[in-house]
Amino acid sequence: MSTMREMTIEDYEQAFILWSQIEGLVLSEADSKPNIQSYLNRNQGFCFVCEADSRIVGTILAGHDGRRGFIYHLAVSPEHRKQRIGHRLVELSLAQLREIGIEKCHIFVLENNELGHSFWAAAGWEKRSGFFVYSKTP
Repeated sequence: MSTMREMTIEDYEQAFILWSQIEGLVLSEADSKPNIQSYLNRNQGFCFVCEADSRIVGTILAGHDGRRGFIYHLAVSPEHRKQRIGHRLVELSLAQLREIGIEKCHIFVLENNELGHSFWAAAGWEKRSGFFVYSKTP
């Protein structure tokens, strides 16, 4: 049986190991422990983990900019897939975002992440086109 709860920085080591094992999830310096601590502090109540047998088997990082929500690092261990853990994590985060008036949420999925594309399409998310994402290090 699995349980959902809010993510804390004490979950970082297990979460990072899980993220490292997920095909299509790319990690960077932004995923360091201090950066995740900062993200969790800024986005309290939106990030969750799923535990089974005292082990983290699913994660979601979610937050907002005041207008739109954003989801990062939805991850479910391969041996715990097909149990709707990913869907439950997404719904938890979306419910919290709705509570504060966020009406639209986005997720960035790498072009070659076929599993991710399949998941989000099956969950009813709309694939957007017509714009590009530009990034720059300040």
